[in-house]
Amino acid sequence: MSKLTDLPKRILIGRALRSDKLGETLLPKRVALPVFASDPLSSVAYAPGEVLIVLSLAGLSAYHFSPWIALAVVVLMFTVVASYRQNVRAYPSGGGDYEVATTNLGPRAGLTVASALLVDYVLTVAVSVSAGVENLGSAVPFVIENKTLCAVGAIVLLALMNLRGVRESGKLFAVPTYLFVAGVFAMILWGGFRSLVLGDTMHAPTAEFEIKPEHQGLAGFALVFLLLRAFSSGCAALTGVEAISNGVPAFRKPKSRNAATTLALMGLLAVTMFCGIIALAMATDVKMAENPAKDLIRDGVPVGEGFTQDPVIAQVAEAVFGHGSFLFMVLAAATALVLFLAANTAYNGFPLLGSILAQDRYLPRQLHTRGDRLAFSNGIVLLAGAAVLLVWIYGADTTHLIQLYIVGVFVSFTLSQTGMVRHWNRHLAAERDPARRRHMVRSRAINAFGAFFTGLVLVVVLATKFTHGAWVALLGMVIFYGTMTAIRKHYDRVAAEIAADDASPDESARPSRVHAIVLVSKLHRPTLRALAYAQLIRADQLEALSISVDPAETKALREEWERRGVNVPLKILDSPYREVTRPVIEYVKGLRRQSPRDVVSVYIPEYVVGHWYEHLLHNQSALRLKGRLLFTPGVMVTSVPYQLQSSEAAKKRARRRADWSAPGSVRRGPVERRNKEPNRKG
Repeated sequence: MSKLTDLPKRILIGRALRSDKLGETLLPKRVALPVFASDPLSSVAYAPGEVLIVLSLAGLSAYHFSPWIALAVVVLMFTVVASYRQNVRAYPSGGGDYEVATTNLGPRAGLTVASALLVDYVLTVAVSVSAGVENLGSAVPFVIENKTLCAVGAIVLLALMNLRGVRESGKLFAVPTYLFVAGVFAMILWGGFRSLVLGDTMHAPTAEFEIKPEHQGLAGFALVFLLLRAFSSGCAALTGVEAISNGVPAFRKPKSRNAATTLALMGLLAVTMFCGIIALAMATDVKMAENPAKDLIRDGVPVGEGFTQDPVIAQVAEAVFGHGSFLFMVLAAATALVLFLAANTAYNGFPLLGSILAQDRYLPRQLHTRGDRLAFSNGIVLLAGAAVLLVWIYGADTTHLIQLYIVGVFVSFTLSQTGMVRHWNRHLAAERDPARRRHMVRSRAINAFGAFFTGLVLVVVLATKFTHGAWVALLGMVIFYGTMTAIRKHYDRVAAEIAADDASPDESARPSRVHAIVLVSKLHRPTLRALAYAQLIRADQLEALSISVDPAETKALREEWERRGVNVPLKILDSPYREVTRPVIEYVKGLRRQSPRDVVSVYIPEYVVGHWYEHLLHNQSALRLKGRLLFTPGVMVTSVPYQLQSSEAAKKRARRRADWSAPGSVRRGPVERRNKEPNRKG
């Protein structure tokens, strides 16, 4: 079975890497940007559309508010980027928001941040992949017709790519990300040149449509509420900013400086692209609606259910480059790819955060270990499974999924920046150097403004999106919080229970006697080996135990026992209901009741077979019995294996696999030879 699974595994994720190769997987800035910033960069493909969809509820007249909403998003983006540049310098260990909140606000705040980030990472994958499917569907109808299945396939493919390792996946993702950025800038520049210099009039495919407002004549509080809801939807452009803070350990040295530089570059690119797309959408008269089949009017009638509403970026690209043109197709493909790859931000953030939480005993320990390719494989698989479930439930619908989005990320933003304020307060109390104090005061002011602004946005998001699906994200946070709290309590309870007690001497834990039992079904070689091994241990009392379910077989066993003259007493228990496990358990418990300080050692002969399907035919009673005995205090269970010929063949196959090398793994010769060559030359 191992041979069957090992080869496909190596083909899919590559050959295993040694632990001392971890340094070779660290990322330079040019690779770290697409790895950690693809989410905020790609969000410009759907965030402008979400702003216009919300504004369309008040009709076309509300569209003139979109530049002001874009300006508010820009101010928020610069605030968050400036704040997180302080984070990566102060906490370069990779804990990010979780470490900041735990250190400065306490474990509960840290766990709240961790819950919010875990939910946000899952939603990042679901939203990004769903948006990528919709963008690709604007050029390939088959994709939009089967978007749930395509989204699930994309999530699985991304998981496989990330299982190959951070550096390798980063190289794969760099080209589409940079192609997307170049395509968007080319569209903005060419669109601006055509409009401002050539005086061309560009029209989006929906330019001639009208919008049927769901709420006409909004004013006062209702209008303010609508604008706040549109602003909260546009804040989707900020998701993923925290991933760089969490991923500082993956950067090359100097880690903090490289992470801060990547943050600044990411913020500048995202803001420019977001504003450029909003401006071109206004110039080309893009129309968007929450329910396009009813609310978009063409020639006086609704467009109907057969109409597919393309994303804003696709409509703008068609207006600027022309439908079906080469540049339009390139940008459509790059947008779809980068939206798929935007999920890579979560594939790097979720496993790393999961590893830190597992180290702190808030998540299962399996999430802390690295896989064959030095990636946190278990976290990657867990994230992919959760995202697939979410995409399947919501049918890969970006408009519905986006309502669940950004709640978690602004919870982490707010608590993290509040924690940074306390961090600077604590350091200012002990710092006496004037230059350093001025730097700390400036950093504190940045973080304080960031905490206030992101906290205000969090209130807006909760107020405007709660009934539209944000409650699902909050419920997910509560579930994560409760689960992690329960896991931590379990680990703490186990640690306290198994801790060695220095106060009591070791002698008090020693049993007074050992009562050994060898389970016997028939007198064959495995039984004789178990009897010989049990005699070698020299227990205080040794006996063989057999359960009588067939009188004829029991009689034959007794006669064979006497004929061979086995010098171990044989005890036979009757089982009128033909059970094997229960009589053994009751007999062992009876021995424990008679002598509570005695230890009962049970020896179970077992066959060792060489094929996985043969395991289904042997040792089932032994497995059930061991499972029951594990919960019986004062009982030790020992399996005495007897290797059959098929197991010997399995060992030979294992040796051949150990000597086998994957294609390309020995291209430069054995590791030992490569290590010795420089010494010979020297």
